[in-house]
Amino acid sequence: MEIGFIILLAVIVLGAIGAVVSYNRFVSQKTLIKDAWANIDTELRRRYDLIPNLVETVKGYASHEKEVLENVTRARAMAASATGSPAEQAAAEGPLVAALRQLMLVVENYPDLKANQGFLQLQGELTNTEDRLQTARRFYNANVRDFNRRVKQFPSMIVASLFNFKEEEFFEVEDAIREGGPPQVSFGTPAGSGAPLAGGPPVVAAADPPVAPPPPADDVPEPPNQPTPPAPA
Repeated sequence: MEIGFIILLAVIVLGAIGAVVSYNRFVSQKTLIKDAWANIDTELRRRYDLIPNLVETVKGYASHEKEVLENVTRARAMAASATGSPAEQAAAEGPLVAALRQLMLVVENYPDLKANQGFLQLQGELTNTEDRLQTARRFYNANVRDFNRRVKQFPSMIVASLFNFKEEEFFEVEDAIREGGPPQVSFGTPAGSGAPLAGGPPVVAAADPPVAPPPPADDVPEPPNQPTPPAPA
């Protein structure tokens, strides 16, 4: 009887110790996720601060690109005011990423702007911010992945259920600078030129009619028989 009681007590003690360890690990993981999200938020705010200067620089060279510039400004304001969950924040970042990509496509049409030192500096700072943002995003998502796995696995799922640890949301947002999509290729050539046209189906120049090869020597017809001239008298 005493042995059975001791075994039962040992099982209870070990279970309690395991639950405490599991709970503390959940708390540590939650702290890591919180810190990782703070890093993401810092880089997002830095990007928001750079965009107005970028828009003003582009406006100095391409002021008539009003719609593109307004789209960037509007998307930036919406993303900066978003205060929801990571998934909601990522959804708010989507229009901003698309607007920045469109802005970079516009810049390609202005060589003087691309060579402007102020623009190059802003572009470099924005690129560095994107790099740090993507690094912070991967770190955050890795911690969320580990946490969510423990929430669903046995026996840690028991502790998660008892102390209301729920799955965390991932933060998925694309790179606004380097992931601009594949280049657009246009087909078609104007008459007499090899330069491509914008849009339209490929234009195929009419080929010269094929020239029949000369017949083989064996097939050359012989000339008709000529009458034999009379012998001289």
